[in-house]
Amino acid sequence: MEQAWIAGKPAALDAAIAEAASLLAASRCPLIAGLGTDIAGARAAIALAQRAGAVIDHMHSEAVLRDLDVMRSSGVMMTTPGETHVRADTLLLAGPGLLEAWPQLPQRLFGKLPHAQGDPGAERRIFWLCPGRDANLAGSTGKIVGKNPGDLAGLIAALRARAAGRPAQKASVSSKTLDEVAAAIKAARFGVAIWSAGTLDALIIEMLCGLVDDLNATTRFSTLPLSAADNADGVLDACGWMAGFPMRTGFGRGFPQHDPWLFDSRRLVDSGETDCVVWISAYRAAAPGWRDAPPTIALTGREAGFRSPPRVHIEVGRPGIDHDGVQHVASLGALASIGATQPSERISVADAIARIAAALPGERSC
Repeated sequence: MEQAWIAGKPAALDAAIAEAASLLAASRCPLIAGLGTDIAGARAAIALAQRAGAVIDHMHSEAVLRDLDVMRSSGVMMTTPGETHVRADTLLLAGPGLLEAWPQLPQRLFGKLPHAQGDPGAERRIFWLCPGRDANLAGSTGKIVGKNPGDLAGLIAALRARAAGRPAQKASVSSKTLDEVAAAIKAARFGVAIWSAGTLDALIIEMLCGLVDDLNATTRFSTLPLSAADNADGVLDACGWMAGFPMRTGFGRGFPQHDPWLFDSRRLVDSGETDCVVWISAYRAAAPGWRDAPPTIALTGREAGFRSPPRVHIEVGRPGIDHDGVQHVASLGALASIGATQPSERISVADAIARIAAALPGERSC
């Protein structure tokens, strides 16, 4: 069974490795994007970027950097899924996309509170602000407060005002409902606000964090931002260890330089600034949405739907399925090892990159 292709035609793996190394060696501004891989693959990709003077960017950088921007600009209080499961008696869910970000959320966080003080088995109070397409589940598990995600910013602003005892302008829900939610979150023993940055903008996230900060004057409240897919938080950790910056960092000047606009992979491709792309998507066979791209080295599943065949395509194994790995696990909120459920001979991203790096002609000066 073929594991590699060059210009859409089956090729030996060694030949594909050599062609990928040749493309990288000739590149003046390479881009390593997608980055849907486990920790070993992320470390290998970052090391290759350091050597080749490349840019690194994850396919979910937009979502990751929204949460990070709020943390850097105004601070954030955070807890873990485990603490939320065990202790949170009040959940404030904000916006749509939560089930897409964490499909196990209902099983982990809805229902009875395991260790309710003085009332074992008590139900959590759940308020879901503007759930959008998740309204059916929201209505069966808690109280829906507003429906249209477009109303979320105004609703949070009004809720924050009422929780602080200040008047609020007219919101998308009645004053009675607004006051009910405000009273409930203020009375929480331990409350948690939950959102997915994939569906919210940074200003809404900042308002939520401001509400949580206000509530901590009189009670305990924290946040649980849900991780983006494709091990985005794991890759973020690896970037921090190895470069001191998050994704959207470039090494073309001989040292890491972080710039969320300058090193946006879509912008680099659309502007023609990059002349070679390494696209990595091991968890699923995702392809980039770019119309036109420079020569591409794809490390994905074979079924990835590229608009035109990559110059080099190497089929890689899926972490936790084809090979063991370490990744960010949503239910733990931390890195954990995962065992292969269907071990195969497919090469891992880390091994593929290591072989490409070994085939590069000497050390490259940046």
